[in-house]
Amino acid sequence: MKTGKVFLVGAGPGDVGLMTVKGLDALKQAEVILYDRLANPKLLEVASSDCELIYCGKLPDRHTLRQENINDLLVEKALAGNIVVRLKGGDPGVFGRVGEEAAALAEYQIPFEIVPGISSGIAAPLYAGIPVTHREYAESFAVVTAHDKSQDGKPLLDWEGLARGVDTIAFYMGVGNLPFICENLIQHGKPSSTPVILIHWGTFGRQKTLQGTLADISKKVLEAKFSNPSIILVGEVISLREKISWFEKKPLYGRQILLARTSTSPSELAKELLAQGADVIEFPKWKVTKLPLDLTKVTQFEKIVFTSPESAAEFFTAVIEQEIDVRSIRAELMGLSGKTLKALRERGLMAKLAPEMVDSENTLIVGDHQLLERGFEKSEVMVTSHKQIDQQFLPIFQRMLKEAQVNTVILPSSASVKPFITALAECDLHAIELLKGKQVIAMGELTLAAAKNTGLGSLEMPVSPSKEAVVNYLVEYPLQGVQE
Repeated sequence: MKTGKVFLVGAGPGDVGLMTVKGLDALKQAEVILYDRLANPKLLEVASSDCELIYCGKLPDRHTLRQENINDLLVEKALAGNIVVRLKGGDPGVFGRVGEEAAALAEYQIPFEIVPGISSGIAAPLYAGIPVTHREYAESFAVVTAHDKSQDGKPLLDWEGLARGVDTIAFYMGVGNLPFICENLIQHGKPSSTPVILIHWGTFGRQKTLQGTLADISKKVLEAKFSNPSIILVGEVISLREKISWFEKKPLYGRQILLARTSTSPSELAKELLAQGADVIEFPKWKVTKLPLDLTKVTQFEKIVFTSPESAAEFFTAVIEQEIDVRSIRAELMGLSGKTLKALRERGLMAKLAPEMVDSENTLIVGDHQLLERGFEKSEVMVTSHKQIDQQFLPIFQRMLKEAQVNTVILPSSASVKPFITALAECDLHAIELLKGKQVIAMGELTLAAAKNTGLGSLEMPVSPSKEAVVNYLVEYPLQGVQE
């Protein structure tokens, strides 16, 4: 059997836009992905639907998989002939134990590549408005682990060298040892007035910061109940934050949004919300199985109605594969949504918006398996694919929802409501309980009506079903108490 290959990939600090192109390419070809807790789970969605996902997440007090088990799994999956990606938060070479994993692969002569990522110790400060070096404030920079293999977990470091020889110090995952860190830096020469900042979930929309000095930051952390994952930054360069803070000034900073999803294609709304500073969890993740299409009668219809962008793409892919001249299809083309019309326009095909799905003669309706539930009598139905909730992602969403503090829920269409409630139930979450106390946005009157029909109360007034209208609404009606 042919030996596979392993990519040891840095996922960056959290913002999916900070993932490298080479890292994304590795994920797209992966057959097995072993991923860490601090790698943004949204990155897993670029993998193929049949890719095996294995969670290797670690917490300070417990390990889902120990390092030795991870090494063994990498070897096992690669020797079975798979393309394997080991996805790590930040950069794999910065406290990512990539050296141990690479050594295990080398021992079995398994080919591998190491793909660097942006380290959290640099990225999180920048998202808080702090460069780690500056000509006037900091000419040196160090990254330091805040816990090690010592018996009590307190780092054994050259404290004098750090205190006297380094201008900016980034401690990784050190909230539990913060008093010990401050005490040693002061004892070995750092002024007690030296600025300190903690950056929690850096580069995410839920990023929070807490600022103080070596003298008082430990007390502030206890009072604020700050926790990991956090970068602790020490140095005078922190004073620049007041001038160049930028991320926290985005209009939707602090918004943690749960966006109901029916499509497998990238969401333009989610993209815009992220660009405005929000955290966005798109839920649920859909898995699509494409079906063979019989296009022998396709030139005979007067109308062809596409129910989704995906159905249009699947239909015309089959047209090309079966070498049918698209000019022979003389039917009037229609779509049930603006997104569907856009997908057709991108293929050079002009279509009209169908206000509803009409059952009429000489009409072909193209969509997924849910069409079979409608019971058409006059129209013919072509099912292009079978769409179902991707069960492999449900435990991933459970972890995401547990770590986030969702304060906004968006229902983009009437068709999104029932699948959203069903998928939440499969995650052992009750929709009505989840929505309590949250700002819930229904996009359009039909969506609002569908939500109320399923028992979801206390919804906002319907917002026009466009991404611009939703973003403007969220900016106009900010949440109370969002941390600055």
